[in-house]
Amino acid sequence: MAIQRMDNVGIVVEDLDAAIAFFVELGMELEGRAEIEGLVADQCTGLDGVRCDIAMVRTPDGHSRLELAKYRSPAAISAGPRNQPHNILGTHRVMFAVDDIEDTVARLRPHGAELVGEIARFEDSYRLCYIRGPEGIIVGLAEQLR
Repeated sequence: MAIQRMDNVGIVVEDLDAAIAFFVELGMELEGRAEIEGLVADQCTGLDGVRCDIAMVRTPDGHSRLELAKYRSPAAISAGPRNQPHNILGTHRVMFAVDDIEDTVARLRPHGAELVGEIARFEDSYRLCYIRGPEGIIVGLAEQLR
């Protein structure tokens, strides 16, 4: 049996509204918000007394989604500094295809985005960069060259 699809990527944040604003400015669409708690949440996460607010955002094509979660109980635990380098073990980025990489970076700067390095060109195929978004999340941007 094969998997059907990747449903979503989950990201725990402290400021849910700021994270929503960042990803909406990037071009994602807010599907909805909900409060999650109870036995199913506890069983799924392996935590006791889970209470969190979530927001689901999706790409315009409807194929990819992020689940943004703000834990009220138990409190979120910091995994370390928010400016960790790109080569840290574990999940290190989410990448999005964009039409205009410089415009996208400029629109995200007011939402706290900072370039991790610089905008680079890969052969005649792509312009690429990593930005640090809300909560220190590294977001990759890829502009395909025509």
